Amino acid sequence: MTELNSEPLAWFFRPHFFVNTPDINPDFLQNAPRSAFLIRAALAATLSGLWGIYNGFELCEGEPDSQRKEYANSEKYEIRAWDWDRSGNIIGEITALNRIRRENPALHSHVGLSFQNAWNENVVFFEKASTDRQNVVLVAISLDPVTAQEADIEIPLWKFGLSDHDTLRAEDLMRERDIVWSGKHQRIRLDPELPFAIWRVG
Repeated sequence: MTELNSEPLAWFFRPHFFVNTPDINPDFLQNAPRSAFLIRAALAATLSGLWGIYNGFELCEGEPDSQRKEYANSEKYEIRAWDWDRSGNIIGEITALNRIRRENPALHSHVGLSFQNAWNENVVFFEKASTDRQNVVLVAISLDPVTAQEADIEIPLWKFGLSDHDTLRAEDLMRERDIVWSGKHQRIRLDPELPFAIWRVG
């Protein structure tokens, strides 16, 4: 993503992030917990302007074929009838991600991305900003689908013309609540139940 945000690639490559495909059942999703699907959805939906999913992902389908890195009982080979109300689905979270994407121009493109400091190798933290910086979101995603992860992060206050000790207001878009950060160093916790956070700043 750093390369795709650099000249000259930024203006003629347009990545389309698929969380899965009919042909590949990624190792990360094979027999994985619900949180793994949330992590992969959050990465795709916030890093790229385009994202897509293959049927069954929203139901956390991850059973692998015994001989190939494909799905067992794939729709490539049979017509499936899906129970969209099946327990454990992530339809609500995907709906929320799509709503957040619609409402925030910063998420309409892969450009405007800058990775920020998070002092935990299991947490990725980045800013996405529209070209005029009228819309800025900060995103933190745990890469661990099993264990809660905590991290000290560095809020890029300088990008808003603020000093290291100033206050910045933000809206937690997934949890629908307002927060106030005082100072550039903050500690966050991401749980497997919802292993990512998206904040709109300003």
